[in-house]
Amino acid sequence: MTTESLALFWPFCIFIIMLFIMGFYCLLVTNNLIRVLIGLELLIKAATLLIVVAGYACNHIALAQALTITLIVIEVVVITVAMGVVLGLRSHNKSLDVRKARNLKG
Repeated sequence: MTTESLALFWPFCIFIIMLFIMGFYCLLVTNNLIRVLIGLELLIKAATLLIVVAGYACNHIALAQALTITLIVIEVVVITVAMGVVLGLRSHNKSLDVRKARNLKG
């Protein structure tokens, strides 16, 4: 790591940590399923940014790009399936509230 890459690494790390905290807070506090998915998106975006910044700082840009593209593809699949589950719960409960989904019996 060069001093230039370290000088860029720490401000981005602070932003990534703040983004991760916002996503985790959104997951913990809300009862709305759409907001839970938004919190999950924030967590995944923080991980993606961390991979890109770490790849740039360590001069492994090609590896960081490959991992980022893989993470984006996995993210799209996970969010699509989760949105399908949320829409199914909404059609069954007529609400997006997590507390009403807890009453379902399988």
